[in-house]
Amino acid sequence: MHKNILANLLQQELITPEDVEKITHFEAKKPFSLHWELKTLLYLGVVLINAGLGYLIYENIDTIGHMVLIVLIGAVSAGCFWYAARRRRPFTFEQVESPTPYYDYILLLACLTFLLLEGYLQVQYHFFGERYGLATLIPMVLFFAVAYRFDHRGVLAMAITALASWLGVTVTPRDLLSQNDFNSHTIIHTGIFLGTLLTVIPFLSERWGLKKHFSLTYLNFGVHILMVSCLAGMIGLDYSLLYFLLLCCAAGFFVWYAGAQASFYFLTVAVLYGYIGVTWLIFQNGSGFDFTFYLLYFIVSCGGIIYFLTNYKRFFKTQTP
Repeated sequence: MHKNILANLLQQELITPEDVEKITHFEAKKPFSLHWELKTLLYLGVVLINAGLGYLIYENIDTIGHMVLIVLIGAVSAGCFWYAARRRRPFTFEQVESPTPYYDYILLLACLTFLLLEGYLQVQYHFFGERYGLATLIPMVLFFAVAYRFDHRGVLAMAITALASWLGVTVTPRDLLSQNDFNSHTIIHTGIFLGTLLTVIPFLSERWGLKKHFSLTYLNFGVHILMVSCLAGMIGLDYSLLYFLLLCCAAGFFVWYAGAQASFYFLTVAVLYGYIGVTWLIFQNGSGFDFTFYLLYFIVSCGGIIYFLTNYKRFFKTQTP
């Protein structure tokens, strides 16, 4: 590819043969970046360490003793938090660079081992009893504080997950098995509220200058929680048309945001969720349609979506950089 470009430039006399030789030598000798490969290995290492601690507990619970394991996990978590606090940079609402290459991973390990410690205390000693809200509130508050103080988007994602648990978007295994209540009004309405909240927060943060680089994390959770909740309301509850209108409003908003920010990701997500909602509505109310109609519908609609997504720049004035 590079050779063809250089050959065309040389043919048009825009560069000299000496320039071609220098560029070719540079491309052949330039270093290869292992940035993402190393980051992936480091994140995998953190997960494996946490999984290893869990396996150690499972295999040696009868020989090591509960208190020894609690002290071990607590020491790892406290040591990681101590390292993060000792190496932290001054607080600012702007983006902060990590003080060391492995700083973010140690902070992530601190939060994961804290969750492991909390879960161990609850399972073994019923530390929180039946107060499951308190068990999710504590890590939520801690992770939000850590995410903003140490400027860590991975911990922020954990905080948002804890927030969703605290609000009741996720259910406990016991409730899931005993009630099998996937169509709960409370869960769906809480999801719509949480998705809307997570969508609004980034705009307020950008307006007030509070960690603007956190916006993508909030919106990534917000778009999926909001859209899935609207679809769940359409499928599982009454007044499906009302939830369909909410889905259309949410999809329209994210299509607008995608156009304003030149974000192909949010455009794709909004279009796909909207397509699922429209398709379900047609199938739900189209009992008189035959097989030919459904076949033509999928062919035409899928073709239209593919055409739109591959030519989306024609529909937006904003161009990708």
